[in-house]
Amino acid sequence: MFSIALFQPDIPQNTAAIIRLCACLNTTLQIIEPCGFRFEEKKLKKIYMDYYQNCKIIRHNSFDDFVEKNKNKRIILMTTKAKKNYYDIKYNENDIMLFGRESAGVPENIHEISNEKLKIPIMAKTRSLNVVTSISIVLSEALRQNNYLNIK
Repeated sequence: MFSIALFQPDIPQNTAAIIRLCACLNTTLQIIEPCGFRFEEKKLKKIYMDYYQNCKIIRHNSFDDFVEKNKNKRIILMTTKAKKNYYDIKYNENDIMLFGRESAGVPENIHEISNEKLKIPIMAKTRSLNVVTSISIVLSEALRQNNYLNIK
């Protein structure tokens, strides 16, 4: 099963929307602490509603803990700094697609540790997509490649 990993997410509404997305698409969500908010915030619960119970969520105390628990899996970092596009690789069902903080991305050492670095091409005069939109695009491609889109 595919995994989405969030590196120290800092916007609770985005995390809640990602919980809902992962529940609907049967995808594990891995959250690398610390978050920039308390996980119990009302804003979060209001958006993910009852989807929380239907989403497999793994929380890691640190990036080192995340790497240790996923050492046999390919970590694909989604970053605006990549040269390769998200649709230029073959996704495997054990892949972990790692997304950085909304406010700062990921530190340079994580770029070095990642097995792949991919980007979503966007217009030159724009900075980046919202993380929920980015996850939707990349996860849809991974599911399509592996014939997982007929979930229902």
